Amino acid sequence: MKKLSHTDEAGKANMVDVGEKKDQLRTARAEGFTTLNTEAVKLIRENNIKKGDVLTVSEIAGIQAAKKTAELIPLCHPLQITKIDVKAMLTKNGVKITSLVKCTGKTGVEMEALTAVSAALLTVYDMCKAVDKKMVIGTIRLIEKTKTDIC
Repeated sequence: MKKLSHTDEAGKANMVDVGEKKDQLRTARAEGFTTLNTEAVKLIRENNIKKGDVLTVSEIAGIQAAKKTAELIPLCHPLQITKIDVKAMLTKNGVKITSLVKCTGKTGVEMEALTAVSAALLTVYDMCKAVDKKMVIGTIRLIEKTKTDIC
């Protein structure tokens, strides 16, 4: 069985030392979905949700959350993020969120991409809860993670 990198010899939580790793260009993409009833979708499309523009506010929330990931997830390293892109797309039965996060660093940005999607979906939920009491936040997943050596 492969040894977990975030535990010490005694099995206790441990922040990995990445100090000796070389800087690389790192990217990660994630996605998730919130199902919504017909009324909520209609109100979002017409920009008539009482709390405001659901799609734009959720995108901004995702960007803010990605920047705060190291404060939220105990063993994540603070990163110098160079790009965060969060897109909220209205579908016939909900909102799909996608994220792209980039940095140049010693560790990946997948947690930042996943955190961006999660916070954006929670924002959709918060803004639409008065209209739809049965929303479901669905599969949040990492789509892609890359690292490229810097020449």
